[in-house]
Amino acid sequence: MKYWPAIIALALAAGCARFQPQPLSPAQTARGLESRSLDNPELKVFLEKNLKRELNPWPAAKCDFEMLTLAAFYYHPSLDIARAVWAEAQAGVLTAGARPNPTVGFTPQYVFNSPGEPPWVASLNLDWPIETAGKRGSRVAQARHLSESARLNIIATAWQVRSQLRGSVLEFASAIRREALLHQQLAVQEQVVASLEQRRAAGALAAAELTPARLLLQRVRVDLSDAQRQQAEARAHVAEGMGVPIGALKEVEVAYELGALPADLDRLTSFEMRRKALQGRADVRAALSDYAASESALEIEIAKQYPDLHLNTGYEYDQGLQKWGLLGFGVELPLLNHNEGPIAQAEARRKQAAARFEALQARVIAEIDRAVAVCQVSAKSRAGAEALLATQRQQQESVEQQLKAGAADRLDVLTAQLELATIELAVEDGQVKLHQALGALEDAVQRPLTTWPDLEQGRPAPAKQEKP
Repeated sequence: MKYWPAIIALALAAGCARFQPQPLSPAQTARGLESRSLDNPELKVFLEKNLKRELNPWPAAKCDFEMLTLAAFYYHPSLDIARAVWAEAQAGVLTAGARPNPTVGFTPQYVFNSPGEPPWVASLNLDWPIETAGKRGSRVAQARHLSESARLNIIATAWQVRSQLRGSVLEFASAIRREALLHQQLAVQEQVVASLEQRRAAGALAAAELTPARLLLQRVRVDLSDAQRQQAEARAHVAEGMGVPIGALKEVEVAYELGALPADLDRLTSFEMRRKALQGRADVRAALSDYAASESALEIEIAKQYPDLHLNTGYEYDQGLQKWGLLGFGVELPLLNHNEGPIAQAEARRKQAAARFEALQARVIAEIDRAVAVCQVSAKSRAGAEALLATQRQQQESVEQQLKAGAADRLDVLTAQLELATIELAVEDGQVKLHQALGALEDAVQRPLTTWPDLEQGRPAPAKQEKP
């Protein structure tokens, strides 16, 4: 019997988890971040799995927005944070389901004036708590609701990553297109200035009349330089939105079509899509889970009005007498309070959760209404700019025909080309604004997304390197 305490202690210690230190090395983490690239074989497997097609050759020389989005889902650190939060919430379900452990107490005593009897008195007490009123079930339900909310937050975070990446890619594609158009405008404007200088040299033009054309030429050069700067910044923003260093995009062509309106635009603006957004968006469902968790928390506080039961027994060695305790019980007497304060707080938190949910739905409605209105106005504005562009092209063709007939000179043709280049820039700006509005509409309804990977898994952890 004297070895039983040691045996029990060893058995309890064997079932305990042990601490494993995992120190962070800033230098090692920095090297890992800087080594991220788009030719990673594991990224290739991830892309092929979700695109449902093989990627040959690899690495891809051209990446469309769908591939860039999947790469961002693979690398972006905010999704790693969301997954870690979900892992903590899942562990909270285990914590909530744990039953309270029994407690054992041992109290030795020594009797100094013992009349010939053994002077020792030792008591061993066992207390076994039993939860009542379904507290454990409500606690587990609350933890599961919070876990589901954390899981849905991964999806909401993915939409934020996609939205930020789309804005950066759109900015980058627009800067490339704008640079090309400004190069054309610069070439035409240089020809205009050269033609005017020839007239001035021939005495057919005053020097003051040449100044506006030179100023316009300088402004085009400044605009071109600004477009090149925007292109460099946008490339850096694309890399940031994907969670990779900018060097990873050095050999990759970022493709984004600034074409016609999507075929499903009517569906995106339909009442059915609006209803689905108000009920099925990831953040809306997460808010519903938070509200359900607040209800479970209220159930817990109400259940705490009913005291838990404590079963107890024990053994006592009293100066040679062995005394065994029968099965007894103990309860907390709810005489001084009935848990009114925590119940009132839980009810207030439930009201807050309901108010936050309604505020979120109101914000979703406002986002959809604003996105639809801006999208419609942007579509009309782009249509007007395209009509003006078609008219200007006809005007340019007319001037060229007049040049062939001798009714116009070269400067008239260059002026028409310059006006055409200016309108093309306006059409490009209209295209960008329209696609920004379409992106805001997709974010508001969270549709469509043709490829939706298993976001909960994330990328595999890198292999640990052994220290030399």
